[in-house]
Amino acid sequence: MFALKRSLVGNQSSDYQLLSLTLKGVVPRDISSGEGKIPESFDTYQKVDENDLIFCLFDMDETPRTIGISPLNGMITGAYNVYGCLEGCCANYAYYYFLHIDSFKGLKPFYTGLRKVVRAETFGNIEMPCASFEEQQKIVNFLDHETAKIDTLITKQEKLIELLREKRQAVISHAVTKGLNPDAPMKNSGVEWLGEVPNHWVIKSYRYACKIYRGKFGHRPRNDPAFYDGEFPFIQTGDVARAGKYIKDYKQTLNEKGIGVSQKFPVGTLMMTIAANIGDTAILGFEAYAPDSVVGFKPKADIDLEFLRYSFMAALPALEQTSTQSTQANLNVDRIGAVQASFPSVSEQKEIVAYLDSLLEQYDDIESKSQKSIELMNERKTALISAAVTGEIDVRDWESK
Repeated sequence: MFALKRSLVGNQSSDYQLLSLTLKGVVPRDISSGEGKIPESFDTYQKVDENDLIFCLFDMDETPRTIGISPLNGMITGAYNVYGCLEGCCANYAYYYFLHIDSFKGLKPFYTGLRKVVRAETFGNIEMPCASFEEQQKIVNFLDHETAKIDTLITKQEKLIELLREKRQAVISHAVTKGLNPDAPMKNSGVEWLGEVPNHWVIKSYRYACKIYRGKFGHRPRNDPAFYDGEFPFIQTGDVARAGKYIKDYKQTLNEKGIGVSQKFPVGTLMMTIAANIGDTAILGFEAYAPDSVVGFKPKADIDLEFLRYSFMAALPALEQTSTQSTQANLNVDRIGAVQASFPSVSEQKEIVAYLDSLLEQYDDIESKSQKSIELMNERKTALISAAVTGEIDVRDWESK
């Protein structure tokens, strides 16, 4: 059906478009963006022709998408397998067929080794259904048409979610910088991200609104197993990012040796990630330890904990602006503490929190329904592809309407 290709770009890599295999298929990659890992040399990258099939045949259970079809000429990492279709094989049909196989990890019986590799010689001997070229093309035409309709609906839901998140940020920012009274007299804050604020609000740096504690993990290497798998919760950036308002679970624990090199935070501490995806915040629902990629905040007596969280969410652009930019964005205690914010009385802070909680709950409900809709449409798409490429539905007489 197809043949393995292995043609390296060598010292001519500058003549080729860099490609990447993603959940959305094979896409061009912008080297200048600085995103992701970039090798020192592309000499070992492979040439890819339009309509070549790209397979990732290692770490297959962990890889979200193991098959792609290239829409253009370019180059891709030598870790992947590049195949060209032989006479009688429609590339798009083969792509849809292996999307079907990938949906249930159907190559699992052929895995070898700890990295779950399917060797090229093994893969080349795997049989697949081979309809006539004309019927393959019919299946492709049907699936192109039907999946495009589903993708259009998914894109609309994704756009709605994007708009909801923009609206959420705008609502939070307005509430914690302007208050809920549209008729309140205003003053110039002198702080760019705040703009005008109500006259009676106090402007001060975060270091004067709360006590800031840096997480810690003093041992290197960080992943030394001698410090883990005990009884003490260990919060990391992913736990904060996945949480809603409250952190309710965790994936890692420390033992007695581990807590000796880490920092403990009491229940009710407001946590923030300060490395990689900076500015994610959530309130700790239990006593836990955390590394130096996380900081904790204890508000002063005149600051409400949940208002402080919303204030940080609104201040995210200012926090990002003050972060260091190397291979990834980073914040530290001093930079956070130096950012200025505005604060009303505690009673007004609580009113703003109640208002935002109620409104954002409505946004969350809409987003949840949109996410569920996307999930169902993706399931429909997967089922449609599987039915078409396995002959479960007969599309030989299908025509576009």
